[in-house]
Amino acid sequence: VADTAALAALLLPMMVKAGHDKARAGGLIASACIIAPVIPPSIGFVVFGVAANVSISKLFLAGIVPGLLMGLAIAITWYWVSQRENVTPPPKATTAEKLQALKESTWALFLPVIVIVGLKMGVFTPTEAAAVAAVYALLVATLVYRELHWRQLTDVFISAAKTTAVIMFLVAAAMVSAWLITVADIPRQLVSLLKPLMEHPTLLLIAIMVLVMAVGTAMDMTPTILILTPVLMPVVKAAGIDPVYFGVLFIINNAIGLITPPVGTVLNVVAGVGKMRMDDVTRGVIPFMVAQFAVMFLMVLFPSLVLVPMRWFTG
Repeated sequence: VADTAALAALLLPMMVKAGHDKARAGGLIASACIIAPVIPPSIGFVVFGVAANVSISKLFLAGIVPGLLMGLAIAITWYWVSQRENVTPPPKATTAEKLQALKESTWALFLPVIVIVGLKMGVFTPTEAAAVAAVYALLVATLVYRELHWRQLTDVFISAAKTTAVIMFLVAAAMVSAWLITVADIPRQLVSLLKPLMEHPTLLLIAIMVLVMAVGTAMDMTPTILILTPVLMPVVKAAGIDPVYFGVLFIINNAIGLITPPVGTVLNVVAGVGKMRMDDVTRGVIPFMVAQFAVMFLMVLFPSLVLVPMRWFTG
């Protein structure tokens, strides 16, 4: 949501000025911003890892290639849909301007490198990686780019505390739901219901993904993860499906749920920032949403797209 608000405010006017359809441009920005929960560091993976008792480091590393594939899918889709537009490209930057931009962005681009290399080499845990990333970002923003002033830190810390409090209240409420689910013996009933598919993991995963897709149209990401994870994990384990592999698919599905109407949080942000009707944003995002669902189901049909890179990253 934060990525979408910032990027939509910056990029949407530029794309409209260049001649792009406003709704389609908004759809592109929305679909690009939901890749954030898939590529580390990801709050979604942290929440799922805690709820499912799955290695967060492995989830982080396993999400890199699927996130890149999602980006490639929307890039190809944008190339296809934008062919019908009469666009006036802005002047190309000179080589000197490109080198200057690369030089200025080097400090920021080192942040994901530090996180991924640190996790890969076992320098720090995912929790420690979050702390390292926060401290690094703080120092770079205040001392290098000087875009964040020390007097603004109080507001930054208060905002972070509010966000954390909201998530922790959701976790607490979800734990109550998880207890009720366990007491009602819903996992065993669900296992019995899906028993005919247990011997066919691919069909089971397709059924689960369709279920999560339906839930994602009405619920936000974090509550969906916290409520469905205790229900689905016993089924996944009983079918012999790799929990990390399932976690990646599950988070991708929940991320796409952020742009599925009628309750797509990210769609609402784009509509608000871009001063557009929700119907227009929905029309613009549909091609990209379909492309990302296609990538997700390709990963269901061909698990090696996730498993091979995951095993390489995790050794």
